[in-house]
Amino acid sequence: MLRFDNLSKRYGERVLFEGLHYDASSGCFALNDESGSGKSTLLGILAGALEADSGDVWLGGHSLRGARAAAQAVLTYVPEDSMNWPEQTGREYLAQVASTRKTVLDDEVLALAGRFGLAPHLDKRFEQMSYGSRKKVFLSAAILGDTRVLIADEPAGGLDASARGVLAELFRTLGQTRTVFFTSYDEAFTQACEATRIGFADLSRAA
Repeated sequence: MLRFDNLSKRYGERVLFEGLHYDASSGCFALNDESGSGKSTLLGILAGALEADSGDVWLGGHSLRGARAAAQAVLTYVPEDSMNWPEQTGREYLAQVASTRKTVLDDEVLALAGRFGLAPHLDKRFEQMSYGSRKKVFLSAAILGDTRVLIADEPAGGLDASARGVLAELFRTLGQTRTVFFTSYDEAFTQACEATRIGFADLSRAA
């Protein structure tokens, strides 16, 4: 459900990565590599937020280069510091995502938000929320609609122990039918998600 081929990115003279390949079906996959290796840049490219210098990404079988709208329609993207419009409330954001995905903001989503501890914060503006609360709003949107791929950059960052447990359970559940691809330095969290651990070396040699 997530595939990329021959991805390369450079900034000036610095080659961040080149020739990356991967093909992931359902399951959880944790990208763990050294700081500065380009993990956040790679995830931004996979989500269509950044442009690669070469290569292509397929989300749910749709090419980002050839069918961007269809590809992003099956994606939930959680950047490291999750922010939409600063003056938008969490509830408004979830309703917006629901409308975009042609569904409704139902009790299941609100229950997940409640398990994350978001109930007192949903009607706050993003600019009023903590780093962790903003991330929880984006993560709650993962179960809205019929998405196939979840891409998350350091999703456990800023979360308390209880919320991390909820997130690990969510990732395990989503991984049964979708592709969950995330970065994490936290080995305990990666294990709790029952995720396959990968590094850039694995992406470089994959065929």
